[in-house]
Amino acid sequence: MPRDHVQSAEPTAAEPLGPAGPSGAAAAPGGEAGPSSAESATGPEAPFLELLARGASADAYEQPVLAARAQGRSAARIAALDRAKLLALRVRSELEGRRRREAELSALFETAHDLAGLRDLDAVLQAIVQRARSLLGTDVAYLSLNDPVRGDTYMRVTEGSVAARFQQLRLGMGEGLGGLVAQTARPYVTDDYFEDERFQHTSTIDTGVHDEGLVAILGVPLMLGHTVIGVLYAADRRARVFEREQIALLGSFAALAAAAIDTANLLTETRSALAGLERANEIIRDRSGVIERASDVHDRLAELVLRGGGVHDVAAAVSEVLEGTVEFTEADAAPAKALEASRAEGHAVRHDEDWIAAVSAGGELLGALVLRGHPGLDPVDQRTLERAAMVTSLLLLARRSAAEAEHRVRGELLDDLLDARDRDPRLLRERASRLHADLDATHVVLAARLDGPAADAEHEAAARRRLWSAASHLAATRRGLAAARDGGTVLLLPLTGGDTATGLARRTARQLGTAVHEAVTVGASAPVERLTAHPDAVAAAYAEGRRCLDALRLLGRTGDGAAAEDFGFLGLLLAGDRDIAGFVERTIGQVVDYDERRGTDLVRTLDAYFACGMSPARTKDDLHVHVNTVAQRLDRVGRLLGEDWQSPARALEIQLALRLHRLASPAQR
Repeated sequence: MPRDHVQSAEPTAAEPLGPAGPSGAAAAPGGEAGPSSAESATGPEAPFLELLARGASADAYEQPVLAARAQGRSAARIAALDRAKLLALRVRSELEGRRRREAELSALFETAHDLAGLRDLDAVLQAIVQRARSLLGTDVAYLSLNDPVRGDTYMRVTEGSVAARFQQLRLGMGEGLGGLVAQTARPYVTDDYFEDERFQHTSTIDTGVHDEGLVAILGVPLMLGHTVIGVLYAADRRARVFEREQIALLGSFAALAAAAIDTANLLTETRSALAGLERANEIIRDRSGVIERASDVHDRLAELVLRGGGVHDVAAAVSEVLEGTVEFTEADAAPAKALEASRAEGHAVRHDEDWIAAVSAGGELLGALVLRGHPGLDPVDQRTLERAAMVTSLLLLARRSAAEAEHRVRGELLDDLLDARDRDPRLLRERASRLHADLDATHVVLAARLDGPAADAEHEAAARRRLWSAASHLAATRRGLAAARDGGTVLLLPLTGGDTATGLARRTARQLGTAVHEAVTVGASAPVERLTAHPDAVAAAYAEGRRCLDALRLLGRTGDGAAAEDFGFLGLLLAGDRDIAGFVERTIGQVVDYDERRGTDLVRTLDAYFACGMSPARTKDDLHVHVNTVAQRLDRVGRLLGEDWQSPARALEIQLALRLHRLASPAQR
């Protein structure tokens, strides 16, 4: 008899079976006497015990009752046989349930045993799906796992599936029965999937289920703690009602599957950790020599700091340890992009075949340590270079703190040279000698001023302090003097080798601008000699440098450096707040505008004309054009500027305007 029939035939727990004695016979209804002694020679339960003993099918239990009726047995006997049949069927059902639970427990035990010796996760999951299908007696069983990256669930293992599209299904959270199980963490069952409206049907899922021919589906969640990691399914290709015990059994298999996945993940993490430890041990063994070198350089650097070594001593010590050439360079001498990248990242960076480690303090670049010809620097050696740069910055800061007093002394000496012209030259020379400055050498006086945008008074004051600090440091390294004056800084620097006042001014503007991260404009005087012998020389040179500084600012060349020699006689005309742009506009503005509108060369022709002594013939040779072209251009100039433009007074103004226009134009510098 089918299982459904057997279960429907079983009495419910609330149905009384009536009192029965040890033999199983019960009192006849209505107080009738039990069977006769002849009938009870063998009790009514005997045939059913035999059926139980040989494991007969459920329909065989009707035969003793039918036989008794055919033999004309008494109603009491038949009633007793009916009760015995019901008891026997109950016992048979209990025995089948126990055998079924024993098989389920055995399967669960075997699965747990497989987990204990887990080697291949796919093999364990396949075994779980196979046993679930076998015990539940379904056509198909399968398992899906959630994908946290894509936010859906995908098919991992199938058993009994024949459709390729079904085996490759992906379900969005909340889609289909499986998607609902994965989203809600609760088991769901349907006896007819396509007629069940509780699920969100999609064409992709329904097509896959239809290809597989599934009708009844049971899905239970795979849980790790409170997190759903997948779904375990059992499904039939016909309508079917899954029992509560079957749902619980599939849930047990799902718990084992989740444990298998968790165990496999832990094993994977453990193997990965072990592999990482092995790699770490290899790195430790491989890098032991590097670490020893790093320890050596640390000891050397500590010794250098304690005995007052300098930055070049640090570079020499690191050179020995890294087996390369390490040099300390000023900020302006190092590659700008690499130096800025090192300062921003706080690490040494590669530049071609070299490594650059910025030496900085706060936002100020003090220089760089450069390791030459080492493209493949070891990470530990790279850290060693970075720490050496840090020690270098600390040494420089310590020296700067100690040099503050010296800077003030240098400033006081320069103030005396500028203001106290009646000082004893011998005393001035002695004071300069103690500062390692030689006032008898040729010097240039430079006036420097910040030209960056000032956010407020506090920012401007801080910027001026940084400028004075950078200028003092530069003066000390160049055996010169520096002092704060007139809202900027004045420097007295010796002129060495083949250097010029212009070159010194431009280099100083660049160095100070790099140090303070703002535009610094520098005007320089002509070289002066034997300062102590000429008391007014420093003040006069400073005034000249100020005029050059004013000229640069008036011409819009902020952040640049220039000396009086760059302007010639114009340097005498550019002091103060004269309207240079207005003068140029009034004098030759019409010619400049005409060139810009028409693309002509009238300004260039004027320059050549005056440079050639106002000779059209020589002008045409200089411009490489025909003399008629020169004449036509000059005629156009006359119509723009007026007929008297070649008069001596007008010609002088026009030449001056042309010179100013050329100086103020970036393309002409």
